[in-house]
Amino acid sequence: MTTGPEALTETAVGTRERAKQDLEVSIVVPCLNEAQSLAQCVDEALEVLHTEGITGEVVVADNGSTDGSPELAVLHGARVVHVAARGYGSAIRGGVVGAYSEFVVVADADGQHDFADVPKFVEKLSEGYELVIGNRFAGDMKPGAMTFSHRYIGNPLLSGLLRFLFHPGIHDVQCGMRGLTKTAFDQLDLRSTGFEFAAEMVVKGARHKLRMTEIPVVLRPDQRGRPPHLRTVPDGLRQLIFILMCSPNWLFVVPGGILLGLGFALVTWLFVGPQHVGNLHLQTRTQLFGVILASIGFDILSIGLFARVYSYSEPLRSQRRSLGRALKAVKLEQALALGGLFIAVGLIGAAFEFALWVSRGFGNFPDDSALIFWSLWFLIGVQTCFSSIFLSMIGISRGTWIGEPT
Repeated sequence: MTTGPEALTETAVGTRERAKQDLEVSIVVPCLNEAQSLAQCVDEALEVLHTEGITGEVVVADNGSTDGSPELAVLHGARVVHVAARGYGSAIRGGVVGAYSEFVVVADADGQHDFADVPKFVEKLSEGYELVIGNRFAGDMKPGAMTFSHRYIGNPLLSGLLRFLFHPGIHDVQCGMRGLTKTAFDQLDLRSTGFEFAAEMVVKGARHKLRMTEIPVVLRPDQRGRPPHLRTVPDGLRQLIFILMCSPNWLFVVPGGILLGLGFALVTWLFVGPQHVGNLHLQTRTQLFGVILASIGFDILSIGLFARVYSYSEPLRSQRRSLGRALKAVKLEQALALGGLFIAVGLIGAAFEFALWVSRGFGNFPDDSALIFWSLWFLIGVQTCFSSIFLSMIGISRGTWIGEPT
């Protein structure tokens, strides 16, 4: 029994390198108190390797079990890697690091996966694919294997959103049975610790342009006789937020730009004069609402740009460079000049309205809508200046984009 990949000695590393030359596949099974189903999984995996004539190993990545799962795994012929960091993603990451073979197939310990599918993953990896994801919907899904909400709401929604944003060609992003090469695993630099690990692997696979494919797999009812570790709503929300975080354009830039445009349009429309829409009479109060929309939109848009610059040199960065080229083409002094122009326009306009007020003997203010209009220009100008400075600070610290010397 090993003590985990972080404790590998030089001798152990040498043993591992020799073992890698002999093994065709390592089957990694993440485990946390799975005594009810783990023995069946290990037995099935070893039987498939023997029957198919595949030289391989079964690695149980134990995540702190207290029900005797590690001892049971060893008794049935598996090798155990202890992973101290808690979480589904942490367990898989520790198991893959501790695996000896270049080809790795991951399958959950709940008994839902049919290990007879392992040879199909090995075949695809042998063909040169670097990441192979199981598709439970295209395979044989047994009655009772997946709840209605997961089958018809959660999985289609999350997988569909990820396909729309990143185009990986994968239709079952959350499938727990998947194969990959150790080389691809090192390249992906996976970070998440929870169930969003599955989405992170696919997102980064698409971003790194790995050779990916999917294959149909069998899904059986859970064999553990207890509720799963997966929490439908909290873990589903974590995956949704993670997917959106990986696409700051859609999370920040697009909605921020829309709100900014709507706000500016509304303020400008009412600057011309009061407007009538049916029985509605729109004037300065509605115009103030437009200022709020524009300000919120600008703040959201700025956060999106901050996120894009910050994540540019991170593994989650996008390979699509359109916004990157635009930001890199803009220098700090140009952004400050633009902000200064907005401020000047706002101040000049406000000064003109103030002069009119003075000329009329400080009576009723001549035009509230005009003052709101010019105030918006001033507000956006100030935000542009300070956002540009912060954007430049991030860019310089990350070694990318705005703020680079000419």
